[in-house]
Amino acid sequence: MDKLVIQGQAVLNGEVEISGSKNAALPILMGALLAETPVTLSNVPHLRDVTTTIQLLATMGTEVMMDERMNITLDSSHIHTKEAPFDLVKTMRASILAMGPLLSRFGEAKVALPGGCAIGSRPVNIHIDGMMKMGADIHIEDGFIIAKAEAGLKGADIDMHPVTVTGTENLIMAAVLAKGTTILRNSACEPEVEDLANFLNAMGAKIKGAGSPTITIEGVSKLQGVPYRVIPDRIEAGTYLAAAAVTQGCVTVTQVEPQHLRSVLEKFEEAGALITETESTITLDMRGRELKAVDIVTHPYPNFPTDMQAQFLVMNCLAIGEAKVKETIFENRYMHVAELIKMGADIELDGNVAKTKGQAKFHGAEVVATDLRASACLIIAALVAEGATVVNKIYHIDRGYERIEEKFHRLGANIQRLSS
Repeated sequence: MDKLVIQGQAVLNGEVEISGSKNAALPILMGALLAETPVTLSNVPHLRDVTTTIQLLATMGTEVMMDERMNITLDSSHIHTKEAPFDLVKTMRASILAMGPLLSRFGEAKVALPGGCAIGSRPVNIHIDGMMKMGADIHIEDGFIIAKAEAGLKGADIDMHPVTVTGTENLIMAAVLAKGTTILRNSACEPEVEDLANFLNAMGAKIKGAGSPTITIEGVSKLQGVPYRVIPDRIEAGTYLAAAAVTQGCVTVTQVEPQHLRSVLEKFEEAGALITETESTITLDMRGRELKAVDIVTHPYPNFPTDMQAQFLVMNCLAIGEAKVKETIFENRYMHVAELIKMGADIELDGNVAKTKGQAKFHGAEVVATDLRASACLIIAALVAEGATVVNKIYHIDRGYERIEEKFHRLGANIQRLSS
């Protein structure tokens, strides 16, 4: 099993190009099932979850081609099975996104209950309830969600609680070929949801309001494949900026959309960083500046993202002053705290609030990555620690960060991957 070894006390400087968004690419890849002609996608990150999704599509009968520029062409005109088997979906939550397009286009779907990071309850009942309102007959049997809509799906008025990103995406894909109009209320507003809607609209869908709490989808009879470029990964960008902040460096992330990171950039500035941006770059300069602790409360977009909580917790551990981080999205997303304490962090957990006293002195240790973003925060902590840190079980990080050791190395980190 691979692990990362990081020698600490680095100062990061330079530029890093941000990859395409995993959380946008996965639903868009699944959305290719809706097209009657080939789809060509660019800026798709080379990640484990992406590879698994492509394998899943191929298993169903999608023809997959890739050129020398990593453009992926998907031809789903001859799907021969409507099943997403457990051995492919057990490692990722996004596998549930096969249900909407399969049910919408073919009137049937059999999808194994998904896996992924063990960071809390992410129930699929909102997906199921929404599709049942659209006329699907759904039951769970032997670990599979089995859905049928022999007469096709019908438009419905669906109120989703709580807000769910994958639920919004799945129901959008279910609705695009449904008869009539579907209204999704209390929808997720994330850029990744909007990117999926832009992709589907380019193929001929009629979706309005994506990026807002109310989305209206007028069903169409068919969708045709198009070329499409996936948006950049805002969480990857935020992670490298957080690493620049803790190491007192200056890092520019390129190929980004700054507006997608507005709430995060505001917190970086509150923490004492100098932020400058262009249309497609963000620079964080921490040279000669003091890192200040900031209070964080995670909420759905456009507020502060749960996927940046762990990175800012590390910043608060090192910063001047006391602070509180409140996690409101997932109930089990502090598994990284015990690993940070091994490295010298002073963190007190009180329910869903993590309190830090600041100005900790991190030291190298052997730690375990418990989920995707926990992996990132441990690397950030290791960059400033005295001595060497070994991060084990990094298969989590390969699910969400493309060539992470290579990118950190180019910024000046002493980091290497070892296979045990």
